[in-house]
Formats: sequence, structure tokens, C-alpha cells
Amino acid sequence: MKHDAADLPLGGMPLEVFLQDYWQKKPCLIQQAFPGFEPLLDENDIAGLACEELVDARLVMGNFAEANWSVAHGPFEETQLAALPERDWCLLVQDVEKHYPPLQSLLSKFDFLPGWRLDDLMVSVSAAGGSVGPHVDQYDVFLLQASGQRRWQVSSDFNPDYLADCDLRVLKDFCPQQEWLLQAGDMLYLPPGIAHYGLALELGMTWSIGLRAPSQADLFQALGDWLAQQHAEGRRYRDPEICAGNPAGEISPAELQQLSSLFTVTAPSSEVYQPDLNEFLASFISRFRLAHQPAAPEQQLDSLQVGLALQTGNCLQRNPWTRLHWIRQGQQARLFAAGEGLSCSQQLAGSLCGPALSDMQWQQLSSRDQDCVLELLNQGHLYLQQADH
Repeated sequence: MKHDAADLPLGGMPLEVFLQDYWQKKPCLIQQAFPGFEPLLDENDIAGLACEELVDARLVMGNFAEANWSVAHGPFEETQLAALPERDWCLLVQDVEKHYPPLQSLLSKFDFLPGWRLDDLMVSVSAAGGSVGPHVDQYDVFLLQASGQRRWQVSSDFNPDYLADCDLRVLKDFCPQQEWLLQAGDMLYLPPGIAHYGLALELGMTWSIGLRAPSQADLFQALGDWLAQQHAEGRRYRDPEICAGNPAGEISPAELQQLSSLFTVTAPSSEVYQPDLNEFLASFISRFRLAHQPAAPEQQLDSLQVGLALQTGNCLQRNPWTRLHWIRQGQQARLFAAGEGLSCSQQLAGSLCGPALSDMQWQQLSSRDQDCVLELLNQGHLYLQQADH
């Protein structure tokens, strides 16, 4: 997909320059990435979200000078937030674009990056002095100043020790190498592993567009679960050859080697069986860091009902909590929703995963594509809505 520099939130910087010089390499300040930015939600809206059930919200209080950090988790009472002091607090709400779907259009501005990496829009409301302290993240993030002013200090050379007996992972020492003051519409890109410290100079909001980055530990743990589900118990340890006389309690080198061989997944015929890692990885990505599992509708639909609904002005909408990703499977596609895989055409997969679902001619879909859409509807990953809503 080609991108016009004028349409990207990079302040006119060519995409190739950003990817080559900054992406996962060093911080980048983008002044007026969103000129004249006017947030669709204000500070009161975010505070209201933090009071709702099923919303992941935190309230951080304290400052770096006194190292008196504390954190409380929502949902909060309105009276609790109304009684906050004039300074030194920060309210953070995750997955704001899922609770308020119109904000998904903001994330679509970052479609020059792999779509599966985009995680969520976290919004922080901070009073003067509000911060979460200097810390390090292991994922890419774009920090958009939505309102007010915030000072950002960063360093790539830092002491990795954290404060002891602290509810937050705050660096014990922090000496900045660079510093910027962000106004509304400015944005700071930070790659993984860069220490950073944001401090609000006045009441305002920072909107953080984070990108998922699974670790080896995440993958190994999920792979073990997946292999166990695919192959039940698998093989069990055996002693084809035992040598008498091992010292008491010793696990011999031969036994260690035999135990290690269990890590190789083999079929009963002893032919090496290679698990479909592409299937596992795509399934894992579609559910990694998924905060809520979409709920199935109360009434199941059949193909006749879906066809009639689409013919009479309804359109398909994605559940905001669903992550749809797909991989190629020959000339077809394997589409994944919250860990479950479905087979369909590449055209349908691309349409369902695109920024906007196009009008779907139900009768022109193959029976397999119709089955795929029907399954997604009945699992709650898609829903029908009147087009004029």
C-alpha cells in the first residue's frame, strides 16, 4: 500500500525516512503531527470512563522528587475523582478506542505499520506535576499530546535499577539526554528500551498509541499450551537402555538426553511431525493481550436471515474487542478472530480486516465465505447494523 506523506501523522516526513532512521532505533519528535488537533473526548469523558465497570483504569499519585508513588485501580467513584488534589496525579484508561469506537479512525492513521502490531489507545489525564515516573517500555509507542503541555525527557543510557518497595516500575535514577515540550497536536515516537519521563505542566491529556510486541516467554508459554491441545499427552519418557550402577540420585547424561528428546514432536510412526507454526502464531497474535472476549449474540443467525438483512440496508460491523488477522493458505486465506481460525477467500479476509467494511453482496459470496461470515456473526466478532446509524 502506497502512502502519501501529507496523509501520514509524520509532520511531512517521508515514510521511508521515518522507517529507516527512527523506527525501533531512536526517539523522534513530530511537531504538529495532527495540526489543530481537537480530541473527540475531553478530560471529563475519560474520567467518566474510569468509573465504569469493565474499564481498565489506574490512578497514579506522587512525584519523582519525593519518590512517594502510589497506584489505585478502577472502577472509581465520581466523588473520588472529584476530590483529587490540584497536582501530582495521573489517571490512565486503556482501550479507549474500544469503548468509544469512533476513535478507531485515529489508529487507522498508523496503517503504515503492520496492523497486527497496533494494540490500543491509552489516554492519560494529568494534573500539573502528574506523571508515572521515569520508566522503560519494551514496545513501540506514539505519544500524542491531545491537550495541555507535557515535558518529555528521554535517555538511552540509564541505570536499570528500579525503586524498591514501589507499586510502580519507576527507575531509581534518571539523567535525561534529550528533552522536549509537547503542545496539543505534537507527537513523540519512542522505540523499545528507551527510558522516558513525562511530566504534565498543566491539566491535559496524552494519547498513547501502543504497539504489541510479544516476548519469547509469551510465545513459549502459548506454544506449550497449543502443543498440549493439539497432541494431547504426546509421548512419555521411556528407558530403552539402562546402565546399572548410577550414583544415588544422579540423572545421567543419557537420561537427560532422553528427556530432552520429548521436546521434539513426533508421530507414532517416528516420522518427524512439524506443527503448523503459522497457524499457531496467527492464532496467538489474534488473542495476545486481548482484554475481553467478544460475547455471542443471544439469538443465532442463519444464512437466510443474514442475506435478507444485508439486502435491506444493514451492514456488517466489527466488534471493537475483536482482532481479525489472516495468513495465506495457498490461494485461500486462514482468518483468525480471538484465537479461532476460519478458512475463506483472501478477498473476504482483506475486506473484513480492512479499515472499513465495504457493502457486501451476500449472494455473490462462495458458500465457504458465507459460512465464515455467519460463524463470525454468531460468535459475536461481527454484528449487523443499519447503514444509516
